[in-house]
Amino acid sequence: MDLRSWALYGFDMLYRATGDKRFYDFIKRYIDKHVDENGNFRVVVDGRKRERPTSFGNLDNMMTGNTLVMLDALRQLYSKGEYHMRTTLTCISKRNLLLSIMTACLCVAASCSPPTPKSKAATALGPILPKPASQDEKMQWFREAKFGLFIHWGLYAVPAGTWKGQPIAGIGEWIMNRAKIPVTEYEQLAGQFNPVKFNAEEWVQMAEDAGMKYIVITSKHHDGFAMYGSKASKYNIVDATPFKRDPLKELAAACARHNIRFGFYYSQAQDWHEPGGAGNTWDFPPDAEKDKSGAYDQYLREKAEPQVKELLTGYGPVCLIWFDTPRMMTLERGQRFIDIVHTLQPACLIDGRLGSAGDYRSMGDNRIPNEVIPEDWEVPATLNDTWGYKSYDNHWKTPEDLTFKLVDIVSKGGNYLLNVGPTAAGVIPQPSQDNLRAVGRWLKVNGAAIYGTGPTPFGEELGAHDPDPTRKDSKGNRIFVAKKDWRCTTKSGKLYIHLFTWPSGSFELPATEQMVVKAYLLADPQKKALTVTQNGQRWSIALPETAPDKMDSVLVLETK
Repeated sequence: MDLRSWALYGFDMLYRATGDKRFYDFIKRYIDKHVDENGNFRVVVDGRKRERPTSFGNLDNMMTGNTLVMLDALRQLYSKGEYHMRTTLTCISKRNLLLSIMTACLCVAASCSPPTPKSKAATALGPILPKPASQDEKMQWFREAKFGLFIHWGLYAVPAGTWKGQPIAGIGEWIMNRAKIPVTEYEQLAGQFNPVKFNAEEWVQMAEDAGMKYIVITSKHHDGFAMYGSKASKYNIVDATPFKRDPLKELAAACARHNIRFGFYYSQAQDWHEPGGAGNTWDFPPDAEKDKSGAYDQYLREKAEPQVKELLTGYGPVCLIWFDTPRMMTLERGQRFIDIVHTLQPACLIDGRLGSAGDYRSMGDNRIPNEVIPEDWEVPATLNDTWGYKSYDNHWKTPEDLTFKLVDIVSKGGNYLLNVGPTAAGVIPQPSQDNLRAVGRWLKVNGAAIYGTGPTPFGEELGAHDPDPTRKDSKGNRIFVAKKDWRCTTKSGKLYIHLFTWPSGSFELPATEQMVVKAYLLADPQKKALTVTQNGQRWSIALPETAPDKMDSVLVLETK
């Protein structure tokens, strides 16, 4: 009798128990290759692959579990990429659970070669990715991901926005600059930094729950403190704090387990701790003098460049390096960093703030463009009013606002990199977690309308410039009056209409040369067809009386 389905179920149980992603990857590869769309094994007969189902009748007569149903349930979990560890299979009896796990462990089926289980701490980080064949191939994952987690964490979480009893204005991670704290005083924060509640698995699980596909964390911010075990500078979390651990190594391993891409923020130009670094003019000479004397280049060559090399060689495949504030970064200086990245990790992306051309454009902080941008770009944004943790900043954006911003950005062709600022204890503030998970619940239903989608083909739904050209905003730009009723994202043959204001009776689609052949609500598992009426190049879609989602109801229009 054929026990392959029991072995696969056993591997599934082992994956749930250990969290080792290699069990997941093995099952998915095996099912994709050996199980057809009806939930039957493909078998090889006379050296040729036949679509002949393997019968489990005899096995079903011997055991109470229904293996055909079990195999098809596993196929649906793994082949669609929608697996969740809390999902349960009810088609197998408890009586046979032990048999399934024993079958997997013993590899009863000759065609099953399971991965060797390892502890979570020992999870491999994976090989460095080869050079992509083209820029499109290099950007493919970024264009698919759409939604990432930014993490600003460092010594600035200790004062948390307050210095010597006084609240300091501005964003939390800039407290050393805003309060003009001497290096000798700021260094003492390292002795107080002991984030004993830090748990890499919990952080990455939260990102996964939120529907985020990549994580970028501050490896060194402008204060010059490295959040990993750097050999280039002892001013780091392993050597200078009582914590003595490398949280970035732990996060890299957790991301590998969860199949989430991992990248680093690195402040290449500003370093307020070093005499030659840009930005600190209260302890050290003006930046122009550092540039002229050679102190700045000395800092770049002795600290910044070596640390970027460390990040690219000790943490597995790095999806991107997020440089920032390119003060005094000439093209030649920027090229040195580009060469380092391209040599050590040719598939690693470079953001738009190096000072030389990167792989994509970084928009201003919390700055969402008004219209479609026909290139790769990303908006870095905050959940409240700060990046680094401030104890008294409770101006949290709502899940509704975050969901609209995500859709708005994606409908214009961009990515949304949304930030959390953990505390000095290593905890992501609960409102951040709650609001992100609310977005994740919406994405669990509506993710097809976000991941891998393109921008709107319309534009009128975005808004328009004020008809009075003399009206300007604070930066002297012509005022743009945004609309927020609906947005559109696209895939080949599909328009996803995001309805933030539920229309009364029907939705009127702007003129299009495409023919709408079917309309349904994405949240409807039955995909019940909605009535579509054509009037020239305009289409009207009849809608139910009530919206299926209070934040964003997605209408799917299949076109040709």
